[in-house]
This record gives sequence, C-alpha cells and structure tokens, in this order.
Amino acid sequence: MTFVVPFDGSNLAEAALVRAVEYGTALQEDVAAVTVVPERKGYARQKGWIEEGEAYDVEAVVESLRERVRSLAPDASFEYERIREFPPEAQLAEHVERLARAHDPSVVFLGSENVGRVVTPLTSVGVHVAAEETYDVFIVRHAGPPTVDAIEPHADFYRADDANGG
Repeated sequence: MTFVVPFDGSNLAEAALVRAVEYGTALQEDVAAVTVVPERKGYARQKGWIEEGEAYDVEAVVESLRERVRSLAPDASFEYERIREFPPEAQLAEHVERLARAHDPSVVFLGSENVGRVVTPLTSVGVHVAAEETYDVFIVRHAGPPTVDAIEPHADFYRADDANGG
C-alpha cells in the first residue's frame, strides 16, 4: 500500500506531500505524488504555473512539479498525466482518482482549505477525490508541522513561526 498525494504545487499540496512523507516514514509506507496537467493556459494561470501573458510550456511545468516533489520528498515517486482539455472539476478529479488508485493507496493526503466543510465549493477537485470510498483521506488544511508526538517533522519544510501555529 502507498500514501498518495494529488500534487499541483500549491502550498497545501506541498504540506500534504510533506505530511505523507512524515507519516510514511513512521509507518514504513511508500509515498507517491500524482499530478494531472491540462494543456490549457487558463488552468496553468489559475494554478500559478505561469504568469499572465507567459507562454505555456507543459513539459517545463511538469519538470518543475517533478523537481519540487523531489526536493520535498526525495524517495517519493512522481506520476503525471497530460490531458488536452480543461474539464469540469469532477472530470479532472476522475483523472486524479485513476492515478491514485493505480497505486492501491491506503491513504490519500489532500491539501485543501475547503474539503469536508458543511458548505463545499463546487470547484474543488479535492471534494471529488475525497468522496472516493476505496481509501482513507487525510486532509491537510494547515501548512504547520504535525502535532502527533510520534511523527518527526520534516525540518527543512517548516519555518520557525509554523511551529507556533503561525
């Protein structure tokens, strides 16, 4: 079994990856980061992969995401899927779920501020991924270090003020 992290390079996706590594180390589980990369500029701008007016080089974005995963989690695997369209969130989530399920995950670590709230935005891929019932979901809502004594924090990831909840 594996801990899987949908990874888009956002702060909370990075925190989810680090958290998966911390728990994976403690529980001797492998970690895999999965990414879906639509080949549309609008999505790339929305995710902060490119700036307004900047050319969209999909391979460069994939390589940048791969390098970020490698820097945060050197032993984690990285898998991505390029898709031509920019589908609705539910369809995008289906691509993410398929990549995750290929790893037979025991837990999917989601970095999201809004998954699991009573009122959930319809534009969250995480909402759809979290609805899958074949694996457990660990939701990372804060980038700070874990508060479980048995988990050793990834020291290079956290700033000094994160330790105090800030």
